[in-house]
Amino acid sequence: MSLDQLIHKCKSNDTKAQSELYQLYSSKLFSVSLKYSSSHAEAEDNLQDAFITIFDKIKQYKNKGSFEGWLKRVTINTVLQRYRTQKVFDIVNEEAIVDENVEIEEDDVSIDFLLKCIQELPDRYRLVFNLYVLDGYSHKEIADMLAITSGTTKSNLARARQILKEKIVEYKTGLNSQSL
Repeated sequence: MSLDQLIHKCKSNDTKAQSELYQLYSSKLFSVSLKYSSSHAEAEDNLQDAFITIFDKIKQYKNKGSFEGWLKRVTINTVLQRYRTQKVFDIVNEEAIVDENVEIEEDDVSIDFLLKCIQELPDRYRLVFNLYVLDGYSHKEIADMLAITSGTTKSNLARARQILKEKIVEYKTGLNSQSL
């Protein structure tokens, strides 16, 4: 069955087609969900919520643009909606923001360690960091998506970078002291 046929059947609430769509995209969308979730279990819950939303809104997909891109966008918005309702963001004074660019050498830490550190960030920092650094959204787009100010996104990004820098320095210091 072609992707267009699968989408058409999903729009008609065909459960076999929905199951096939889930099988086709669940692993890719799980990685998107995991990026924005604080744990594996939370990512699984978010993925299920995302697929409920996908099947509910699939009639809105007009076969324009990438279907996978549409799925990712729905998944991200579903996860972000959970955080919007939790009010995890602080109001900040935009003039007090110090944005330190943290440079990390590729061989300083493993990607697994870095991903673990990102996942351990508080929700507000993790969401903004992922949207800005990993997905390339602008501060204005993030502010609109999360219903916060651009200043708050900048502050949360700066704080996320600072926390990550501290964890990496601590990790590298621990490695250096073990090798002595």
